Amino acid sequence: MAKVELKAPIVQEISDSIKDAQSVVIVDYRGLTVAEDTQLRKQLREAGVTYKVYKNTFMNFAFKGTEFEGLSEVLEGPNAVAISTTDATAPARVLAGFAKKAPALEIKAGVVEGTLYDAEGMKAIAAIPSREELLSKLLGSMQSPITNFARVIKQIAENGGESAAPAAEEAAAEEAPAAEAEAPAEAAPVEE
Repeated sequence: MAKVELKAPIVQEISDSIKDAQSVVIVDYRGLTVAEDTQLRKQLREAGVTYKVYKNTFMNFAFKGTEFEGLSEVLEGPNAVAISTTDATAPARVLAGFAKKAPALEIKAGVVEGTLYDAEGMKAIAAIPSREELLSKLLGSMQSPITNFARVIKQIAENGGESAAPAAEEAAAEEAPAAEAEAPAEAAPVEE
């Protein structure tokens, strides 16, 4: 069997992985211990991110003609690729968080929703909260005024609701005679 026949399935596997990808991140994993690498893979798997080590030539062939072609520039030395089809910021967020604990892990570059970012750009992407976090913040900010309004109405009902009703009736009774006194007397009909 020729070498090309052996390599084609691997290139096809990479191509299939990146076909619907929202983001692809290239990292240099040299210097990670086996335990660190295992922990990193677990965190990425829990975030729904595919993480694999491929030969650079295979990734070059797979990236050719796609929006990820710009990543070929950073494919030097041993590299791993993190691919997400669901959350565009998940690979960058997990990798950057892990790199704080394991400085040997280096984010080289990535493509997020069709835009190529260098290492610094990927750090900025990593700072973006996940979709779930953003939705929970939005929901919390929408619920806050409603919750505060309900709390105020409840306090009024508990504290001032009972005493406010008689006071309102007294105020209405006092206003009624004053309104009658202020009203002009009806003019008497004129007889012809």
